[in-house]
Amino acid sequence: MRDSEAHNEHEVGAPVALYHGACPVCGVEVSHYQSYCTRENVALGWEDISSGTAAPVLDSLGIDREDAKRRMTVIASDGTVHRGVDAFIVLWGAMPRYCLLSRIVTVPGIYHLGALVYDYVLAPALYAWNRRSGR
Repeated sequence: MRDSEAHNEHEVGAPVALYHGACPVCGVEVSHYQSYCTRENVALGWEDISSGTAAPVLDSLGIDREDAKRRMTVIASDGTVHRGVDAFIVLWGAMPRYCLLSRIVTVPGIYHLGALVYDYVLAPALYAWNRRSGR
């Protein structure tokens, strides 16, 4: 993946998504994924970074809470940290219903357009909205 860095503390196990649970949009989306994973017995971990309880995970990744609220973050099963569109690719790739979407988003052109839209439009707008709302 393009936007990743090695991380050694999460070497084994299922991917773990770090999400901003206080964000209404993020909460609804992640709740949908969690329900799907429970129904289909898909192994994914979920860590709500909106409260102080996620501090050890964020500290171990070298990411501060506000930075984590800016973009979706997923720790892959090999311990690699993925942010933004790369995080969604890992997340969707772990769920059979979304596997095809994961592959489509990796196509050059689609990937770059998706990254531009997410990184420069969607993620900043959502982050700003949450900040204005005190989340």
